[in-house]
Amino acid sequence: MGDLEIRAAVADDVPSIVGMLADDPLGAQRESPNDLAPYLSALERLSADPNQRQVVAVREGRVVGTLQLTIIPGLSRRGATRSIVEGVRIHADERGSGLGTELIEWAIEESRGQGCQLVQLTSDKTRTDAHRFYERLGFTASHTGFKLQL
Repeated sequence: MGDLEIRAAVADDVPSIVGMLADDPLGAQRESPNDLAPYLSALERLSADPNQRQVVAVREGRVVGTLQLTIIPGLSRRGATRSIVEGVRIHADERGSGLGTELIEWAIEESRGQGCQLVQLTSDKTRTDAHRFYERLGFTASHTGFKLQL
């Protein structure tokens, strides 16, 4: 399927990233692919923050996956640093190809390299396929998450 490159996202990648974010029932309700301005602004903020990694997976010149990795220093767990994986998306053409595994393995290795002792993520309760995927990679559903819309 060609060589895979995982690299920092740039402004030219935003349409592809937003397209993947919007390409499921949940994302279709939340995302606005016709107005890229807020996404470009967000990418600028992410790129300026040394604790953020917005990456894309590129195969044969085409963006086929993305995720955001956030590094969080903390006091709990004896001053442990943790990472949070967010916004994992794989292009529909690439689902089932092993790309998701490669992206998550990249995030785990990057987290180790940043001195993290824990990698965490959340997944919407309706994404049962994603839950099985994360469990297969060694993640456990150890907590109950809460969100407050502002």
